[in-house]
Amino acid sequence: MNYISDTLFIEPLKIDDAINLNKLLVSNTERFKRYLPKTLSENRTLESTKFYIVKRHEAMKSKCEYTFTVKDKASKNLAGLVILKAIDWKNKKGEFAYCIGKNFEGKGYMSEAIKATSLFAFQKLNLKKLQIISHKNNSASIKVAKNNNFIWQKTLKNEFTPEGQQPLDMELYELTYER
Repeated sequence: MNYISDTLFIEPLKIDDAINLNKLLVSNTERFKRYLPKTLSENRTLESTKFYIVKRHEAMKSKCEYTFTVKDKASKNLAGLVILKAIDWKNKKGEFAYCIGKNFEGKGYMSEAIKATSLFAFQKLNLKKLQIISHKNNSASIKVAKNNNFIWQKTLKNEFTPEGQQPLDMELYELTYER
């Protein structure tokens, strides 16, 4: 998927993004560490980021996960990531994970990116249901879900355990494709 608008562009993660991805993740460690510990741990050095990108390409080839970069159109800087993961081809559903760098928050980039990748998931991958799982205190993530018409379904008890912390209840939002 490739998407371009007046403010941003979205494309599959590529090896040329290694330096900028590493910078984004390292410079936003405090911001991302609670909900993206695995992604951060896989991107501590430039070499580990390159390996991470190779693994993401393999996942896209095998159609088990899709990782896209969100870039600011004017500066071409990497603003964030959108990952379509936990794809269940039998039940035609997938889950979004995403992050946006501090310098790009509040600009509507992630809402626009989720809208574009949702269309890709529905129209190109033929998925029927998309999910966003977020903690109730992550108001920015919940805003992204609501901005894209994802509907709250239920609280998932002890769904996610941040490193060194107690399990957290998470909120499940879903968007169903209707033609």
